[in-house]
Amino acid sequence: MRHNALFRRFISALTRGGPGGMPRPIEVHAHDPLRYVGDMLGWLHQVSKKRKDFYIVSVSLLYTVIFYFQLIFNFIYFVNFACLVSLQALASERELVLALLDPDASIDTGSTTNRFSKNVDNDSGKIEADLTFVLDRIFEGVCRPFKVRVEQVLQSQPSLIISYKLSNTLEFYCYTIADLLGRETALCNTLWALKDAAQKTFFEILKSRGEKLLRYPPLVAVDLSPPPAVREGVSVLLEIIETYNSMMVPASGKKPAFDPVISALLDPIIQMCERAAEAHKSKGAGHSSRRSRKSSDSGQLSKSAVDAILSNNNSATFSQNSESPAKIFLINCLCAIQQPLLGREVAADYAKKLGMMIDNHVHVLVEKEVDTILTRCGLSMKMHHFHNSLNKDTTVGAPLAELEDTTPASLSDCLKAFFGFILGSESSLPEFEQMQVPKLRADACIQVARSLADAYELIYNSIMDPKNSYPDPKSLARHPPDQIRTILGI
Repeated sequence: MRHNALFRRFISALTRGGPGGMPRPIEVHAHDPLRYVGDMLGWLHQVSKKRKDFYIVSVSLLYTVIFYFQLIFNFIYFVNFACLVSLQALASERELVLALLDPDASIDTGSTTNRFSKNVDNDSGKIEADLTFVLDRIFEGVCRPFKVRVEQVLQSQPSLIISYKLSNTLEFYCYTIADLLGRETALCNTLWALKDAAQKTFFEILKSRGEKLLRYPPLVAVDLSPPPAVREGVSVLLEIIETYNSMMVPASGKKPAFDPVISALLDPIIQMCERAAEAHKSKGAGHSSRRSRKSSDSGQLSKSAVDAILSNNNSATFSQNSESPAKIFLINCLCAIQQPLLGREVAADYAKKLGMMIDNHVHVLVEKEVDTILTRCGLSMKMHHFHNSLNKDTTVGAPLAELEDTTPASLSDCLKAFFGFILGSESSLPEFEQMQVPKLRADACIQVARSLADAYELIYNSIMDPKNSYPDPKSLARHPPDQIRTILGI
């Protein structure tokens, strides 16, 4: 009877509302998924609490009555016992004293008390189980209409934020109603199933969003700035983080893990940026190769030795130069994702991971730029000779001055080109103007300068080493390493 009565009350609350139309029917807000589901959950929670309180009071009253009846029974029993003792006293005063001092009488009384207390404990445990069973049967009737309506909301393709809030709201009421009715009741099982369905809907939306981004990666902007999809994704994530931080958490529950949400949202965005960078690099390499063929077909003019070194190495450096804009674009994208996450506790681990990725890309970018400069100066292919010279024994191998790649004449032209880069007469060192974070830009410039200074110090020490047999080392390496470091500003 109460099972059907609660079902009718729930349908009435959905369609007709309260007496006189107040409160208004819950389905009036069916267009607002959050309020619609929240109102139904609030109604179920309110009714379940009232029902449980009512039955607890009723059972408590019943046990109070039983307790007083037991007291009356015990009182009558002891009165009868006293009357019996009085009658025996009339027969023999000695028997009365022995009866009062008989230890068996105390033992019987104690055993009666113990049996009564044990019966009360057993009955209370049984009543708790019976109460849970009764409430489960009563609320079983509202499970189906409630489940159908929530599933309709989930099938209506709610937005990403709405589906996440629905999942959190359902999880909160899962714990709250479980504390009232019990974890294994039909209503709680329905709530947990709907919570899982809402969470699945949320991650399916994220998956679909990510697949769309990967299917159509954007073109890289001229200024290498992050595409709009990066800013949109970060904005959505910040809103989800605010929702997560403000979500209700019952005493018996805890907040769900947030790392899967961040990964599902940001990983496809990072992959999209990597694909866009690869496409931009391939496009740049194609333009560079055509430009190099055009320059090689131009008229043959007389060139100096330094010009010859620079022009001969231009074609080798075009592919390397095309990688730098792609790396800078990736760094800008990762920074645009990382910066808003700094200071957010739930995203601390992911922000740290992004920082490691940024440092790795900056390191690779610096290495590429340094190698490009050394290649254009003709020094890149000679560096292994200098490394081997410092690491090998004096008696092993020919001196550097006698090797074809490191003859004094060859090194003289290369070092002139190198000094031209350092002093700014031929070209200028990379300044990474398109890198949007000033600190990273400054750090990258410093790393390039230090790497070039270290490379020159290695060359300088090899030239000055007597075992390499350079005839006039000071004229070949005119500037000491400290002077180069001063020029580079490090």
